[in-house]
Order: sequence, then C-alpha cells, then structure tokens
Amino acid sequence: MSIRSLALIALGFVILLVLSAGMFTVRETEQGIVMQYGEPKRVVRDAGLHWKVPVLQQVKYLERRILNLDMPAQEVITSDQKRLEVDAFARFRIVDPLLTYQAVGTEERAALQLSNIVQSNVRQVLGAEAMRSIVSGERGALMARIRDLVNSEAKGMGIEIVDMRLRRVDLPEANSKAIYERMRTEREREAEEARAEGREQAARIRAQAERERTVLLAEAQRDAQRIRGEGDGRAVKIFADAFGKDPEFFAFYRSMEAYRKALDDNNTTLVLSPDSEFFDYFEDRDGRRKEKR
Repeated sequence: MSIRSLALIALGFVILLVLSAGMFTVRETEQGIVMQYGEPKRVVRDAGLHWKVPVLQQVKYLERRILNLDMPAQEVITSDQKRLEVDAFARFRIVDPLLTYQAVGTEERAALQLSNIVQSNVRQVLGAEAMRSIVSGERGALMARIRDLVNSEAKGMGIEIVDMRLRRVDLPEANSKAIYERMRTEREREAEEARAEGREQAARIRAQAERERTVLLAEAQRDAQRIRGEGDGRAVKIFADAFGKDPEFFAFYRSMEAYRKALDDNNTTLVLSPDSEFFDYFEDRDGRRKEKR
C-alpha cells in the first residue's frame, strides 16, 4: 500500500471522528442548549440527531418532562392565630430552557429556588386565612392562588407550575396532644352522661315492670281465689246433691276414703274402742253399716 493511500485512509478516519464529534442526540424527554465558550448559541427542542461544531461547542441537557418538587413541612400561623404544620408539593416543567439556564444554571438549583418561592407564597396565602378556610372545601381555591403567585415569580426562570397541592395540614404535635386530650375528656363525659341516662331508663323500666308484675300477680291470685271458691262451691253442691240422693252410699264412700287414708301405710297402728263408729262397716261382711242401739 502506497503512502498516498495511507494518507487518504488517515484523512478519512479523521473526518469520521470530526463528524461523529459534531453530532449529538436529543431524546423525547429532553431539550438541549448548544454552548460555545460557555455562551448559549441555540436551543434544540426537537428530538433526534443534530449537529454542532466539534470541540468548540458543547450541549447542556434539561428535562422536558413534568418534574416533582417535594418541600419540607413548615409551620404557618393563620389569621386567627392558629399554628398549622403544612406539607406541600408541586409539579413543574421547564418551558424556556435558555432562560432557566441563564437564571439558575441547573435543574437542581432551579428546584431549590422554586422551593423557596413556593414556601414563601404558602406562608403568605395561608397566613391571611382562618384555619377553618384552610381545612375546609376552600383549599382548592387557595392552591390556585398560590400557584398563580408562584408562576408570576417563576416566569423569570423559564419555569411553569403545573399543579400545586397541600399533602397534609395538621396541628403541631403539642397542640394536637392537648386537643386530643380535650376531645377524649369530652367524649368520656358524653359517654358517662349516656350511661347515666341508660341507668335511669333501666331503673324506670324495671320499676314499671315490677309494678306490672305485682298487679298481674294480684289479679291472678284474685282470679284464682274466685275460681277456687266457685269450684269449692260446685263441689259442695255436688256432694250435697249426691248425699241427698243416697245418704247410705255417701256414708259408705266417706268411710272407704277414711279407711284408705288411715291405713295407707303398712306400719299404721290404730288404738280405738271396738264399738267406735270407725269400724261400723267392718262387722258386716255384706258391707252394711252396724245399726246403732
């Protein structure tokens, strides 16, 4: 191979290196700033393969996507002098990368500066409102006001706030403990009142039930005495009618009942006179009563 051929190959290799060094790629999620000697020359927003001057120019990349901004919780004093711990977050995007680079330089510094702006406006807006407004349904309108105020300041950095939210609004821990203790005491008092009312109602119900029970028992005993009296009257009448129809049989029946009850136990011993009326039906085997003399 001749010297000329080697020179051509070397020249082609150098040209290829120069061309490769002059090309750069911008992704869909990025936007680039072409820099020359530390000065921005142009902004590249379109994704794809682009050209820059090799060696002399460099490319700074900034995010095109929506970014999250988490801020530490801060204490806010409301217009009614209530202390609240507020935890907020925001979502933002870089709409003018050249302005962002000139104002703050990097995304990290942009997020830091934006966090300070958001926290300042959160204190300003919430500090002018009462606690009831902050924790009620008006929170959405308050967030819109904070977002507009932040956007007016962030516009100079080429940044736009897309969304602004309060993650948590709560009382400081010391206040929360005192409030929770007061709420617990109040609930215990209400519970004791409810129990006292329940005991009073229970005593009233028991007294009413006892009174009704006494009345029912008295009425039942009255009815039982009346029915028992009517039964005894009917029994006496039946016995009287039976005795009137056949006095001899009635006397015999009563004597048999007396024998059965008196001699029911095998160990019964009776000491009676032989001529006692108790043995009137024992002396006649036909069951006739002994005639009195």
